[in-house]
Amino acid sequence: MISLVTQVIILSSLVTLTRSQSSTCRNSCGDIPIQYPFGIDDGCGSPYYRHILLCSDSGKLQLRTPSGTYPVRNLSYADPHMVVTDPFMWTCQDGESFRATRPFSLDTSTHLKLSTQNEYIFLNCSDDNVIIQPKPMFCEHFPEHCDSSCDSASYLCRHLPRCSFALTHTSCCSYYPKATESLRLMLKYCSSYASIYWRNVGAPQPYDQVPEYGIRVDFDIPVTMRCLQCQDPLKGGGTCGFDTHTQSFTCLCKQGNSTTHCKDYNIAQHNKRVQVIAGTVTGVSAAGAIGIGAGIWYLKKLRATAPVTCGVQTNENRLF
Repeated sequence: MISLVTQVIILSSLVTLTRSQSSTCRNSCGDIPIQYPFGIDDGCGSPYYRHILLCSDSGKLQLRTPSGTYPVRNLSYADPHMVVTDPFMWTCQDGESFRATRPFSLDTSTHLKLSTQNEYIFLNCSDDNVIIQPKPMFCEHFPEHCDSSCDSASYLCRHLPRCSFALTHTSCCSYYPKATESLRLMLKYCSSYASIYWRNVGAPQPYDQVPEYGIRVDFDIPVTMRCLQCQDPLKGGGTCGFDTHTQSFTCLCKQGNSTTHCKDYNIAQHNKRVQVIAGTVTGVSAAGAIGIGAGIWYLKKLRATAPVTCGVQTNENRLF
């Protein structure tokens, strides 16, 4: 039988869940702004990026990918991209000592992609398995006419960013993997790697970029008329979100949820009565509490007549 303590735990957990869902969408994580299409609360932003960004208890923004969770250094919406750091990459502090590493990868089902502004240097590669040779000068202008060798005479190998030394006993070459699989193969025959992206500094071209360690990840901003209408200050200045069950668009407003905009009071009030969107304003009604109590009473009745199975859960006696 379900004890009174168990009933209290179930009820309190539901109340806790509702309270967490009733919080509005957070617009920052630490000092990094969180705007559409992203959200760090479920139901906020675009469903294309659901569960992509995490905000730790210490206020650190992180990107979740199939290969792990990575700190986000910065996030730009004007030039849509983010820069993440890979703790497993080689750094200047490592010198010619190498740690175990793993290849960075992205979920191809999302609207994220590796930027073409990234370059990769590979260290201490096997000559028997990797083609390591200087590339001709014309490759800089016509890379499509060059082979897939790893360039040992690259600018980055000769000028390691922020490193006060040159690698003397370790081979270094620059190569841009076309896919995660090629990056994985390179790391199979190389001791380590580092990703370097070219950061814009605002100076006139062609001197407007400097190399920085990190992985630049570009993203798309899905623009829809409903989202623009929802965000319009003249129409209430709502936040674009989605229903966590159907993933259909929802305009998140302080006075309730709407399928159009926050000043559409009929829809906002209707949604406020129905209370269907997680991640926005909801509440546990008295009828809901009665329904929960009735459900617990029914489960108690079933448990009283259920056969004893000596602690073994089956589909017949399973609670959840």
